[in-house]
Amino acid sequence: MRAIDLHTHTCKSDGSYTPTELVDYAAEKKLAAVAITDHDSIEGLDEAVAHAAALKKRGLPSMEVIPGIEFSTKYEKQDVHIVGLYISYEKEEFQNALGDFVDSRVTRNIKMCENLQSAGIDITYEKLLAMYPDAVITRAHYASYLLEHEYVKSRQDAFARYLGDHTKYFVPREKVTPSQAVELILKADGVPVLAHPPLYHMGSDRLEALVSCLKADGLMGIEVFYSTYSNQDVRDMQRLADKYDLLVSGGSDFHGANKPGLDLGCGYGKLFVPEETLLKIKAALPRSS
Repeated sequence: MRAIDLHTHTCKSDGSYTPTELVDYAAEKKLAAVAITDHDSIEGLDEAVAHAAALKKRGLPSMEVIPGIEFSTKYEKQDVHIVGLYISYEKEEFQNALGDFVDSRVTRNIKMCENLQSAGIDITYEKLLAMYPDAVITRAHYASYLLEHEYVKSRQDAFARYLGDHTKYFVPREKVTPSQAVELILKADGVPVLAHPPLYHMGSDRLEALVSCLKADGLMGIEVFYSTYSNQDVRDMQRLADKYDLLVSGGSDFHGANKPGLDLGCGYGKLFVPEETLLKIKAALPRSS
């Protein structure tokens, strides 16, 4: 049975691979399926889906490219991510809602640039867009810009001095709630999945309260497999999936060069998401019922 990867990022958010490069790499690794789940962005989906179709026409091994997204949301002052799989991203209602979401990023980015200018850094939002055309600008792009222009010695240095939540230059932005993200994904005929819950360090009671709340709102899945999970994390997530009748999902959270050592399909070497996981997700698709 081949592996799948249902959590990846391209240069359209904070990954380093183009959508075409990511699809090629997934094919090279002989994955059965790969989901493109850029942060708050669908900009890479057309390219990825079209390239996968072109590979199929050339007679290369069959591989499914799944249109997705990863929403950055806020829950009780804490970041929580919701992945959407099999989204009908061409729907006008979904695109309009996502547009409003992206607008809040633009406002935040302009303010962050102004803050960095006060530190003597020659940066504007327009310069970031010129350097990273068609991307949804994230802090990863700021780090690359600062490194490229020799304001910092490393990406870690960039976050420590300028981009981290603790710095005076950081600007938080308005975020949707996890429940709103679930609703948006369902309206786009997709499967909403709670991403990497152990990374939130909520404690079991608080996490279960979140899962229970989101299940009532329509949450359909939870990431049981993830690159940094311990064996206990996998067992804990499987228990939540069983208790709340949630689909099992998982992926590497591949970012290319922006997460060194973390590889597509296998994470840090031990990750394996079986193809049968996807069969159950596809059977539960809202539009297939």
